[in-house]
Amino acid sequence: MPALSTVGVWSLVGRVATRQTFCRVTDPAYHLDCRQNVYTKMYTHRGGERLQLFLDTFYVPAQASATMECMTVAKGPLFRVLPRQVDQIISAALSEWMPGSSRAEIRRLLQSRRVMVNGNLCSDAGYRLRLKDVVKLLPHSIAPPAEEQNVRIRHLDKHVVVVEKPPGVTSTRHQDDRHLPKKRRQFQQTLDEMLPRLIARAEGRRDECPVIAVHRLDRETSGLMVFALTAEAQEHLQHQFRKHTIRRRYVAVVRGFVEEQTIESRLVRDRGDGRRGSTTLPGAGKTAITHVRPIERLGDYTLVECRLETGRTHQIRIHLSEAGRPLCGDKVYWRPLLEPDEPDTSGASRLALAAVELGFEHPATGRPMSFETPLPPDLAKFVQRLRQAGERDPYV
Repeated sequence: MPALSTVGVWSLVGRVATRQTFCRVTDPAYHLDCRQNVYTKMYTHRGGERLQLFLDTFYVPAQASATMECMTVAKGPLFRVLPRQVDQIISAALSEWMPGSSRAEIRRLLQSRRVMVNGNLCSDAGYRLRLKDVVKLLPHSIAPPAEEQNVRIRHLDKHVVVVEKPPGVTSTRHQDDRHLPKKRRQFQQTLDEMLPRLIARAEGRRDECPVIAVHRLDRETSGLMVFALTAEAQEHLQHQFRKHTIRRRYVAVVRGFVEEQTIESRLVRDRGDGRRGSTTLPGAGKTAITHVRPIERLGDYTLVECRLETGRTHQIRIHLSEAGRPLCGDKVYWRPLLEPDEPDTSGASRLALAAVELGFEHPATGRPMSFETPLPPDLAKFVQRLRQAGERDPYV
């Protein structure tokens, strides 16, 4: 039987890599049985070449007598739903994933805001799992979600609404969740669910009209967003996004020093470890272009401005991470693929990224619309703390 040992570097034979566990397979003839688990990506190079298995969770078949030592990182374990677990309630799945835990302990885990499904808080013990669901356990309770009073409407007419999204709010609900009754949905409201009530309140009426999302911001990213209120406005705004005529400027805090540059790559959904990233494969991926300009040096960190020429998912975070300058507070793209770990010691309470400028052509009048917002209070305090801790060195 093969021997498994805990490692943090690549071996000549291969490594089984997860977000929680790092193990090395020392026998190239050994194959993990993945039929009873769901994996992000698996690469197998036979003929004595490298065996690369990327799994989020795995198990050793019962007939194997190999011993294994697991290491759990501070971010907490992460589980993918098995085919046989589809439509199972999450409390039952957690009991299976956490043998030895009582039902009361599972309920307390959910009630204490320590369980997330697909990046959203889940406190409903009766939530039924889907095959694509990813369940994450947090080492500590997360802060309560932002409330409606934290959302600021910057512009409202019959066609569009422009708002400032607070951090900690998901822009839109996952499509598969929309058919679920409210009591079975994940706990916190999404921004597109808050807005109809806020708009009705602002206009002094009782009836609520849904908003239509035309772009998104990450859950932890704050800043300016536009929603369409009619199908015609939706089509017009989506056309502007496709043509890359929307003006979007972001401000971020990154680790290390950054020079002015333009980063261009082709992004794919899976760079090899289940995360998005750049590829050099011909014909693969979608073009992404980010213009980066340093604003101020903050000791060992840099306040930067990023202008998007394209708008791919996680584009800024991926580009700066691959440049060796990950964003402070980023828990996903905190290091490039296969690079050594570099812990984030900045003390950022969340992703240090804010959408501070948004410009577009009004879908009905054709009039140019432009909006700007300063850094939100939490990021402004974070920048000030870094500024005081390090020697201020502004760029000219």
